[in-house]
Amino acid sequence: MAWIGGLVAVGAAGGAVAGYLGLVTGALPLDVGVGRRSRTLGPQTVDIEAPREVVFDVIAQPYLGRTTRAMREKVAVLERGSDLVLAAHHTPVAGGRLTATTVETVKFTRPERVGFRLVRGPVPAVVESFELSERGPGTRLEYTGEMGTDLWALGQWWGSVVAQRWEATVAASLSAFKQESERRAALPGGRPVNG
Repeated sequence: MAWIGGLVAVGAAGGAVAGYLGLVTGALPLDVGVGRRSRTLGPQTVDIEAPREVVFDVIAQPYLGRTTRAMREKVAVLERGSDLVLAAHHTPVAGGRLTATTVETVKFTRPERVGFRLVRGPVPAVVESFELSERGPGTRLEYTGEMGTDLWALGQWWGSVVAQRWEATVAASLSAFKQESERRAALPGGRPVNG
């Protein structure tokens, strides 16, 4: 009879591991609507030596234009409209051993805003935006957001874990936007910025 207790323990441990992996990767979203807590994301700001239209185009490219081969591994557009898309975002986690997939709507208000709303992911709710404002001859890009989690203190702890990775991913995106926007602005006919 001791083997039954062992099987139950192995089953429970296996279920816990599967639940954790499902939660981390976004394959098993948890949205129970009980004990909801919110936390801010950002702000993160970067000044870019490129016109606002160029920066907007760089951000919108994988969603509204042709997706480059490199971006196909990160973003898959599931449904596309003229100013709103439904997209899956793939982010390596656990040292690249796992891939977290979030599904978000992405709304474009040219040339000043790109807004995101989580549909499915490792937390029940995220709303975020990139705000683009003219700053001298260049552009200031500011990221802000809000993340919601359920289950009171447990959810708040999980939100802190997720937010760390989430904000690191955003910081990497901001850096990539800056680099690509400044590269495009410096091209002949790319509306270079004098600085």
